[in-house]
Amino acid sequence: MDSSQGSTIAGFVDNASIQRKQSSFDGVPVYVKELIAGGFAGALSKTAVAPLERVKILWQTRTPGFHSLGVYESMNKLVKREGFQGLYKGNGAGVIRIVPYAALHFMTYERYKSWILNNYPVLGSGPCIDLLAGSAAGGTSVLCTYPLDLARTKLAYQVVDTRGDIKDGIRGVQPTHNGIKGVLTSVYKEGGARGLYRGAGPTLTGILPYAGLKFYMYEKLKTNLPEEHQKSIVMRLSCGALAGLFGQTLTYPLDVVKRQMQVGSLQNASHENVRYKNTIDGLRTIVRTQGWRQLFHGVSINYIRIVPSAAISFTTYDMTKSWLGIPPQQQKSRSVSAA
Repeated sequence: MDSSQGSTIAGFVDNASIQRKQSSFDGVPVYVKELIAGGFAGALSKTAVAPLERVKILWQTRTPGFHSLGVYESMNKLVKREGFQGLYKGNGAGVIRIVPYAALHFMTYERYKSWILNNYPVLGSGPCIDLLAGSAAGGTSVLCTYPLDLARTKLAYQVVDTRGDIKDGIRGVQPTHNGIKGVLTSVYKEGGARGLYRGAGPTLTGILPYAGLKFYMYEKLKTNLPEEHQKSIVMRLSCGALAGLFGQTLTYPLDVVKRQMQVGSLQNASHENVRYKNTIDGLRTIVRTQGWRQLFHGVSINYIRIVPSAAISFTTYDMTKSWLGIPPQQQKSRSVSAA
């Protein structure tokens, strides 16, 4: 194969997809390929922005010593306390969560979209189908992987210096949680299965519109591109970044409520007594006690994080689909609607 002579990366991807389709992945079911592509895209995008994700969590949960710092100052303080690896604390749980989450998210999106097109042709085949399929896929993937997101947040909330003393997150005690298994075991003993899904309400409330809008905007932007630019990596990155930015802006306050609900027991042990009955109560209480600006605290770093994250995720997924020999989304939509 003479891919090195290709004029563009997109050309290389197309050639590679043909070669793979004829060999290794020819007999692999399409949904398995979609799981592989989604999982890989999720892991890559999550790891790329892990330091920004940790700082965002520390800001959202009003961790003392970090709440009033900027991005650079927060990262620098983490490195001094915990070393370089402190920037990635909780990322293990994040990646363990994001691989099945993203795999399920993208795969169920494709399956839901095919099902809608096949059973409800009256709805057409435009981006509105992506809105419905994306929302359903977001809810499905959240319900399946939420306990791992809870574990990631609790681990990221604790700030420990290199001597093992807790700094800020919890004062004067040993780390409450020492790993994913420790978090899940402790939470289950304290609150049972319900405890493992604490904060899931605002997550579902936020993910349904966010996931739907993200897929809608991505496909809508792509369809408005000239055909010769639709396979451009730069254009895919741009569409993914704009889609993520739009979705996050509308749903960010729900993410703040979720994070504060997730670390509620840790805050009780340290400096605050934060217990919200539900999502609406959380929004009202935060506005009343912390000010409305707290609902958007960390949104600036989230913009910095979501642009590369969404761009990498969508672009990696599209490229991996092509490499695995999965038909492009638009072709699938037409073939299903024609059936």
